[in-house]
Amino acid sequence: MRTAYSVETVRAAERELMARLPEGALMLRAAAGLAVVCAGLLARRRGRVYGSRVVLLVGPGDNGGDALHAGARLARRGAGVTAVPMDPERMHAGGLAALRAAGGRVAEAVPQRADLVVDGLLGIGGRGGLRPAGAALAERIEPGVPVVAVDLPSGVDADTGEVAGPAVTADVTVTFGAYKPGLLIDPGASRAGAVHLVDIGLELPEPEVEVLQHADVAGLLPEPTASSDKYRRGVVGIVAGSAQYPGAAVLAVAGALRGGAGAVRYVGPAADSVLARYPETLIGPGRAQAWVIGPGLGEGRAGEVADVLAGDAAVLVDADGLRGLDPEALRARTAPTLLTPHAGEAAALLGVSRESVEAGRLAAVRRLAERYGVTVLLKGSTTLVASGGVRAVRVNPTGTPWLATAGSGDVLSGLAGSLLAGGLSGADAGSVGAYLHGLAARRTGGPLLAHQVAEALPAAWQDTSHP
Repeated sequence: MRTAYSVETVRAAERELMARLPEGALMLRAAAGLAVVCAGLLARRRGRVYGSRVVLLVGPGDNGGDALHAGARLARRGAGVTAVPMDPERMHAGGLAALRAAGGRVAEAVPQRADLVVDGLLGIGGRGGLRPAGAALAERIEPGVPVVAVDLPSGVDADTGEVAGPAVTADVTVTFGAYKPGLLIDPGASRAGAVHLVDIGLELPEPEVEVLQHADVAGLLPEPTASSDKYRRGVVGIVAGSAQYPGAAVLAVAGALRGGAGAVRYVGPAADSVLARYPETLIGPGRAQAWVIGPGLGEGRAGEVADVLAGDAAVLVDADGLRGLDPEALRARTAPTLLTPHAGEAAALLGVSRESVEAGRLAAVRRLAERYGVTVLLKGSTTLVASGGVRAVRVNPTGTPWLATAGSGDVLSGLAGSLLAGGLSGADAGSVGAYLHGLAARRTGGPLLAHQVAEALPAAWQDTSHP
């Protein structure tokens, strides 16, 4: 599992380590890792480091010092290295001395020709986007020139991924000691490019963010045994669809049938459409270990949502089922409860604008989980899963922009509901469901249709369980 840590946590770990090391040793470790990544990029781009032209955009803090020391290492390998300071009076003294000793130079303006630009303007403590001086330097980066960000792209909030002003868009980010949440959560993640972690020896506590990987998902997937029958494997009930949206029921059932449950039960007005496509579906009320309610439900069916939530089975609420939810009723539930809003639905639940949710996805999903006392899966360009009272938020690493298509959320609801019926917790069902859903979409390619994602789920399942 990949983990990410807040600025405060990373800084505390750095202070503890620096107290045991000679002065400057930690910066040199970081700079060495940064230089290795830069040298590799230059070798792939030009065939060698020698003779390459490297530009360092240098801020006044330790981030700028990392860039300067890495630049010195590249200069000693024959690269022509030019440092352009944001504030010439506040450059890191040790890094500047090392660069000059290695043959690097300082310039007032960004050179027009470069093979690589290193963004060392702001560190992980930066907030609110680039200031005018830094933004002016970033604007001078030539299109097409690879950019390597030091620790994170300047202007991105390390703790949240928020971008509140001008910011650098990197091709590669070299981060030190630990991943930061802002590198994994949009909009910051979309500016980070490929992220390389350099181990500098930090000892870290419980993370703020977790990212499942294949092995984690494989360990969570419910697998039948020789003694399993359809009831032991779990029955998931689907309450979805309407005269206006019968396809939502079909797609939710499609996702559920491929989510590992032993049987899928459908209750709603689209039974004929469901049976025509999936004759193995059970029709009508009955026992279920988990219920999915909401996709394509339409208006005027709040009573059905309340009835499902009043039961003692696990419940996933999506789409139209999310309207007018009572926080106290949800907090009173003892069975796993999973809400799966997109940004607009999350905004309605929180009473804020959709734009504020999109800009601050991590804060929004945490607020929802705490307010309703349940697990919340916030869909979007970065899908997040948070549970009330649990510190770590899970970030889904799979998916593709092609998933922004009608019905894909219905498939995800059925899939995650099936995993709930199989015995997974709300957090595990949501994060494993999102992982498989994104993996299936990648396999499908694009443009894709929602039913194709459902059809690709068995292959995605096999990808994780037999890597």
